[in-house]
Amino acid sequence: MSINFSLEGKQAVVTGVSTGLGSGMALGLANAGADIVGVYNAHMPDDIKKAIEATGRKFTGIQANLCDIDATKALGEQLTSLDKPVDILLNNAGIIRRNDWPDFTEADWDDVMNVNLKSIFILSQIVSKQMMANKAGKIIHIASMLSFQGGIRVPSYTASKHGVMGLTRIMANELAPYNINVNAIAPGYMATDNTQALRDDPVRNEAILARIPAGRWGDPSDLAGTAVFLASDAAKYLHGTTINVDGGWLSR
Repeated sequence: MSINFSLEGKQAVVTGVSTGLGSGMALGLANAGADIVGVYNAHMPDDIKKAIEATGRKFTGIQANLCDIDATKALGEQLTSLDKPVDILLNNAGIIRRNDWPDFTEADWDDVMNVNLKSIFILSQIVSKQMMANKAGKIIHIASMLSFQGGIRVPSYTASKHGVMGLTRIMANELAPYNINVNAIAPGYMATDNTQALRDDPVRNEAILARIPAGRWGDPSDLAGTAVFLASDAAKYLHGTTINVDGGWLSR
């Protein structure tokens, strides 16, 4: 029996494609054979576009501000009007805001929840209707270590990532009968813009590294294999699961 990890002929949408995690996973999906529709917030990620096209796959960039609910809904409709159906939806876009609990603002709560959770609900609902009609699809969410833990100074991020794991499960329950797999990846501490403040803090950086059995911060490329697996037929009986890619963080 052969195991099929190929994504040849598939079309994958990756939100937050210009960030470290998004670009790493998008390139992994392209190397496995998928054409990429990359959603970015501000500037067209030309370097990512070139890297994906160098694999021989097509890259289509779409600008959208996922803090804006109307823009998110418009994006969803645009995705279902592409030249071919969406086979893979990777909801990667996310933001983080840090402040002490007494000073955390309502605006920082709303912005994070809109991008990290509400945009996933909206995009997944719209795109999954197309997948349901086609009786096939893969939806992958990006959770976090803070889907399992509390953290400090990031209440909206923690709440949103707990929500992502719950949303993964409820969506899997309802969409599995339509041959749609919904799963999540929970990255550990990765070397991205979101963690720059932690890596720049000598005390926090040392404490974090001391707990990671692998002894290093993760690289965006470390998520590529898991993303390809979840997007492929190799994961066809996996539903509602969150896979930790954390260098062993949660094992400590």
